[in-house]
Amino acid sequence: MNMDDVVVVGGGVAGLSAALVLSRARWSVVVVDAGEPRNAPADGVHNYLGREGTPPRELTAVGRAEASAYGARIVAGEAVTAVRIPGGFAVTLASGEVLRGRRLLVTTGLTDELPAIDGLAARWGRDVLHCPFCHGHEVRDRPIGVLGLGGAGLFQAQLFRQWSRDVTLFLHTGDQPTAQQWAELAARGIQVVDGEVTGVEVTDDRLSGIRLDSGAVVPREALVVASTARARSAVLESLGITPVEIEAHGIVAGSQIPTTPRTGATSVPGVYVAGSLAEVSAIVIASAAHAAGVAGAITMDLVTEDVARAVAGPFSAESEREIAVAAHGL
Repeated sequence: MNMDDVVVVGGGVAGLSAALVLSRARWSVVVVDAGEPRNAPADGVHNYLGREGTPPRELTAVGRAEASAYGARIVAGEAVTAVRIPGGFAVTLASGEVLRGRRLLVTTGLTDELPAIDGLAARWGRDVLHCPFCHGHEVRDRPIGVLGLGGAGLFQAQLFRQWSRDVTLFLHTGDQPTAQQWAELAARGIQVVDGEVTGVEVTDDRLSGIRLDSGAVVPREALVVASTARARSAVLESLGITPVEIEAHGIVAGSQIPTTPRTGATSVPGVYVAGSLAEVSAIVIASAAHAAGVAGAITMDLVTEDVARAVAGPFSAESEREIAVAAHGL
């Protein structure tokens, strides 16, 4: 039975970063990539030192080439379930193909749930935004709207005020600000519009306004929305690993998988998680860095297992030669 050392489920930046580290460590690695990155609608990846502004698919193409150069295999497909088998795990793809590995690393990331507002989803990642560090510079000095969803809207309005003096908070279905919050908004020149937002207006394929239930349209060129970032956790749930909800500023910000800090180890021995699946707020470069560290932890885990096997097994001239080959690359 063919069994790789590590099966990586998720071919985004986190999965490829881990695959690069693992394949350079001379482990056999297979990466399953469904080809549906969360950041696909974005024009570029930002705050990624050395790759600033690179289109998301171009960045992953570079990552695939680098990991493949060290022997990692990239398999196109969707991982559906995983089960424990003797010596490791078996991952079944939607195509019916089964991949086996001594260790399982899941880096499937998150998916964004948006408010049910007409036209919002079609503009997501373009001029409907969520992260000031990812998109703030691209909408600097432009008229920005912020959708009020509890304390998150108030917080985001103050954040985006760093990038533009023209920020309007749409209260939408959120609570009225407190006296202190009104004072803070006024002090920073942030306008406030009451009424529920029902849709966005688009002119020449650009966001041009925010439509209210009254029929009024407030001119804006960008809209900030706090999405709910849900863990893509189907494969993990098939092993009994479930996500937990994360709250921020009074609302559910999303869900992530509980792990041991730094190592990415889950509650199931041999199963690891890296990237935004382990930390809902992680930006792209943070996901890549975290995955590299998790790959190091997996290496330590595999080496520990190999040492135990070597000690337990018969020591022969052949096994001595295998150790020499591994140690000296002969």
